[in-house]
Amino acid sequence: MKSRNIVNLIAEIDRQVPASWDREILLVDDKSSDGTYAAVKAAYGGNERVKAILRQSDRGLARSIRTGLEHATGDYLLVMDTDFTHRPDEIPLMLHLAVKVDLVSGSRFCAGGRMDDTAHYLASFVYNLLIRVLIRTQIQDNLGGFWVARADVIRALPWDRIFYGYGDYYFRLLHYLQRNRRTIVELPSRYSERAAGKSKSNFMKLLLDYSARVLELAIKRKDPRH
Repeated sequence: MKSRNIVNLIAEIDRQVPASWDREILLVDDKSSDGTYAAVKAAYGGNERVKAILRQSDRGLARSIRTGLEHATGDYLLVMDTDFTHRPDEIPLMLHLAVKVDLVSGSRFCAGGRMDDTAHYLASFVYNLLIRVLIRTQIQDNLGGFWVARADVIRALPWDRIFYGYGDYYFRLLHYLQRNRRTIVELPSRYSERAAGKSKSNFMKLLLDYSARVLELAIKRKDPRH
């Protein structure tokens, strides 16, 4: 059950963040029907470090991530999926590196990175090669979406050009960071099978949408205004 999954995930994130770091954990729910928002409110309603945000309109992954970033108050921002695909036990090392660079990206494709779903791994690997060719980037995982960054660096970016669509927001985020000559480090990451629930995404629709967005960015990158 996904609602129980998110309660366990929040507890694990809180456990994995080093004691020397202050933290706030924001859960952004896109008005889902699985009881996620209610479960978090019930389990953590008295915990000031955990905040549940319910979005009523303009649904979508990238918009939800933007909402979370807009509500965050810390000096560093960490973004991850809520289904244990991204592993909380990798957070300590990501935070350790984040104080030295502008963004740390959990990567399936740099040396040591992997994905439990082999078919998904191979398809994503090939597609990332295409992204790298079209937008001329040396970053190996442009769709991972598991990252930590300095808040001031992220807030200086053109959010309206980045946070729309689905997971494609991430290669736009990386593009604008590189354009601003920010330092990005990829950290080997293991992407696990989701612990509960099913993906709401349609593979073919995402493939077509992502491809259109990649071509759009490949054209725009030649324009210094973008």
